[in-house]
Amino acid sequence: MHRLLSALGRGFKTYIGWKRVGIVASILIIGFAISSLVRTLKGVDHTVILTALTDKSPTQIGLAALCVVGAFCTLTFYDFFALRTIGKLHVPYRIAAMSAFTSYVIGHNLGATVFTGGAIRFRIYSDYGLTAIDVAKICFISGLTFWLGNLFVLGIGMIWHPAAASAMDLLPDQINRLIGVACLVGIAAYFVWLATGKKRRELGQNGWKVVLPSAKLTLVQVLIGVIDLGFCALAMYLLMPSEPYIDYVSLAVVFILATLLGFASHAPGSLGVFDAAMLVALPMFAREDIIATLLIYRVLYFLLPFGIAISIMGLREIWLSVIKPWRDRRNACNGEDHAATAAAPVRAPVGQALHRSPKL
Repeated sequence: MHRLLSALGRGFKTYIGWKRVGIVASILIIGFAISSLVRTLKGVDHTVILTALTDKSPTQIGLAALCVVGAFCTLTFYDFFALRTIGKLHVPYRIAAMSAFTSYVIGHNLGATVFTGGAIRFRIYSDYGLTAIDVAKICFISGLTFWLGNLFVLGIGMIWHPAAASAMDLLPDQINRLIGVACLVGIAAYFVWLATGKKRRELGQNGWKVVLPSAKLTLVQVLIGVIDLGFCALAMYLLMPSEPYIDYVSLAVVFILATLLGFASHAPGSLGVFDAAMLVALPMFAREDIIATLLIYRVLYFLLPFGIAISIMGLREIWLSVIKPWRDRRNACNGEDHAATAAAPVRAPVGQALHRSPKL
């Protein structure tokens, strides 16, 4: 049996591989989401969507925008926490914040976040002496923060309101509640494993080795993920129609499941996947109202931050490639001129030289 399993494992790795499985899974998720979205949007009245958009008050949109700002401020601590975990204490918070914001926003909007976000992180952190392996560690720990926060909130939500997930996963309430318990038990087991000692917390080998945070620091890691997710779900909740009523926890469960599906699809901006999941999971609302809510949320959470992130990276590249070299050359020339002036012999005026010459 052992030989058979080993042979199957080698054959899977040689001829299929997890990378191909991931690609196929992403294509299936995107295809299913697009087909569901097309079916859901049939018969939708565009004028009703415009009416629903105008029904959103400035206060609603403003509070939702503040929640989005809070979410991105919390997001900056993903990289800051990861940098401290791998011992790169010389990188200041402002650089970690810029890297976390731009890599997440641009990577998530363009899709294939692992590659696009990692490339942006490397472009920023390489100026501070970090290697590609260091950036890979940062991506790993930041991703762990995201998943710990999501699984913790999802576990509590599915135990509290299992019916909220039933519309999306089509499972009975008892099964959803068991999934929620499994999420919390898994996190508890992870904490127990961390508490057994530092040697157990080392992952990787040779040049790629990362020491996971201790159990106490992992509490901070979970808290970062929970606050980030809480702000995002609250922004969506504030934009939801007032009728029919839905509580925050139920919406948070639906929001997390839709977000995780969007991440699993690797679609640019989770476009189509996130929207289809929200529409399917909230059938009690008018489709036009949900579409209007999703449009505003996409502007606040995707489009505006994407424009800001692109502007930040563009200005940074202009500074590094044009302005800074020009300023350095100018300072170098000024320094040479000053040095030449200081080294030149001091010659007295002709009159003074004649006055001071000895008499013959």
